[in-house]
Amino acid sequence: MPVRIRLAHAFMATYLVPADAAQQLVDYSGLRVLHLPGGRAMCSLVFVEYVDGDLGPYHEFGVSFMVRHHTATAAGRFGDVRALATNQAGVFIHRLPVDGDFTLAAGRGIWGFPKELADFSVRHDTETRHGALRQEGELIVDLTVRQGFRTPERRNTASSFDAYSHIDGVTRCTPWRMEPSGMRARPGGATLSLGNHPIADELKSLRLPRRALMASSIARLAMTFEDADPV
Repeated sequence: MPVRIRLAHAFMATYLVPADAAQQLVDYSGLRVLHLPGGRAMCSLVFVEYVDGDLGPYHEFGVSFMVRHHTATAAGRFGDVRALATNQAGVFIHRLPVDGDFTLAAGRGIWGFPKELADFSVRHDTETRHGALRQEGELIVDLTVRQGFRTPERRNTASSFDAYSHIDGVTRCTPWRMEPSGMRARPGGATLSLGNHPIADELKSLRLPRRALMASSIARLAMTFEDADPV
């Protein structure tokens, strides 16, 4: 440790969903989703291609929610908004299909990430990013993200989050550092289709709006994962 990812590509769509529906989905973790104005919570769907890293090359799809940090005190009226704006919140990884046996074993054994095997059809090298995820031939999600505006490059673009996971009755917290470059983002900009798979049914239960809050892509992404601690 730490495990380092030297190069990855990613694109994602972020949605505002009913907080009560999101909380019902993540209750098993013991964590609380961030409550944003309008009774909303933040859910992100992300495709990642790991090109060069300690776990080898593989593809990944994540369903995640912004949650209160497990050490946070009472949020107060605007506490959750403030935590989101100041990177004081955490990211709960609810689903994490991958297409590699080694990363499956490492992810579950080291960090408790809920990795499972699935089949990917993904394009990170086109003007419009596209990813489709299937398991045993059944469609889970099909996501298209249109290119957004180039975001300003900063001298120090690293950001740190705590990533939460839960398997086998244990919730864990992993310090997670990201260094993105070549980022683009735009309001909306995503087209999502859901299949009839149980994971798709979970996403349908969130009553995802037709329009995403934000769509984004990252041309080059480096990451560092520290050891996980039970919480």
